[in-house]
Amino acid sequence: QVQLQESGGGSVQAGGSLRLSCAASGSIYRSNCVGWFRHVPRDAREGVAAVYTDTGISYYADSVKGRFTISQDNAKNTVYLQMNSLKPEDTAMYYCAAALGVPCYNNYFSPPKYGYWGQGTQVTVSS
Repeated sequence: QVQLQESGGGSVQAGGSLRLSCAASGSIYRSNCVGWFRHVPRDAREGVAAVYTDTGISYYADSVKGRFTISQDNAKNTVYLQMNSLKPEDTAMYYCAAALGVPCYNNYFSPPKYGYWGQGTQVTVSS
């Protein structure tokens, strides 16, 4: 069994920064695809970043490229999402998700790929 726990959300003004953390516990393979998604009510869950923890190869949604950075600390079983230059439209509940033992390939923003999800952390950006 694997548990994912997000932290680091909060309220910031536009232009500010936050760093989200996704800590994994339980049976973790070294090579996983870990993604960050966000969700606002009445919208579909949107993938924003993903990383293949074996190689560090990362992927980003166009809406966050150049502003968000996904990184990992394998020793801590933790994946981070550094969010800079935040905009009000980044306001959402952010979730991390893990697909164990598989690379990200080209479906890294497809929610059914991921078997494990955290509970989410709220990010609110005010103008």
